[in-house]
Parts: sequence; C-alpha cells; structure tokens
Amino acid sequence: CMIIGENIFAMLLLEERFRDFTKKKISDARKTTEVLLALQVESREKVDEIVKRALEVGGSIYMDPVDHGWTYIHSFADPDGHQWEIFYMDEDALPAS
Repeated sequence: CMIIGENIFAMLLLEERFRDFTKKKISDARKTTEVLLALQVESREKVDEIVKRALEVGGSIYMDPVDHGWTYIHSFADPDGHQWEIFYMDEDALPAS
C-alpha cells in the first residue's frame, strides 16, 4: 500500500494478486490507456516530490510539467504504464470566468 496523503492510499498489486479482484482480462497499460489517475496535492513542491519518488522506483515522465500559474501539473507513467497526473491548484488564483 502506498500512502499518498492522510486519506489517500493506492494499492499496487502484482498481477498474480490483482487477478483475485477481477474476472476480466487484464490489459497491458504500456500498449493501451485504461485509466488516467489524477491526484490533487497541497503544493507545487509536493507535486515534484511525488514525481521524483515515482521515477526512483521505475516510473517515467510521459508529459512535461505544465504551469498555468494557478495550477501546476506533472505527469508520469508507473512501471506498468498507468498514467498519473499529480497537480496543485491555487483556488484563490483561479482565473475569473
């Protein structure tokens, strides 16, 4: 279990154990996109910290960081190919609609 935040956890399972949770065929996320996981965190620094940790355990960058001023997004693929977008949003700085 990976602790992402106080109330956010991700279960990262080996394929053999994952099969216990589904009757469907397991897709290869390196070839197709089955899900995009987006997590909001409390700061830009936390975004970079999570991406750095992901890279240290075998992840890879799949999109360069994007900084819109009011939001900062950095994306990576985990070793199985699942796409993660970690973002910080400064709600006080949102553009007026």
